[in-house]
Amino acid sequence: MAAGATMYTFDVTLSDVDRGVYEQFTLRAARHPSETDAFMLTRVLAFCLEYEEGIAFSEGISQAEEPAVLVRDATGAITAWIEVGAPDAARLHFGSKLADRVVVYTHRDPAKVAAQWDGKKIHRSDAIRLISFTPGFIDEARPALERRNTATVSLVESRLYLELNGTAVDAEVLAQPAQ
Repeated sequence: MAAGATMYTFDVTLSDVDRGVYEQFTLRAARHPSETDAFMLTRVLAFCLEYEEGIAFSEGISQAEEPAVLVRDATGAITAWIEVGAPDAARLHFGSKLADRVVVYTHRDPAKVAAQWDGKKIHRSDAIRLISFTPGFIDEARPALERRNTATVSLVESRLYLELNGTAVDAEVLAQPAQ
């Protein structure tokens, strides 16, 4: 855990009908002082919506060579590079060369995030997916965030239903190619 980080715990019930993933797990997320609640909540949702065997949070800002969330196979090789926020083109280029699948989850305006990549060299840029949510969704959920959280995350036909500590919000999950 990074110095000065605050630990958050999420007891998650996940029902991803779109992918046929149904799990219950406890997720511990270290929030660095420079990380906003919106970023951390987006990171947790990225973990849930990409959940599969081998998924983990990276070491965070102390490990610049890894994304916010990654998936490793049984040999330790990175198979999915999952960024959060608005990563620069160089990080996406690096991740796309390293992993079979690259996804970016953002709580920001996806058009502005994608615009920063225009004209930049990004390996397999056409295969990178940019995921966002209905505007205002993260801001609606954020006040319910506590150090110890109970979350139900359901995805049905690209509609995300989140119950966080008794507060229910929903949003459309918007996916588009990165470029």
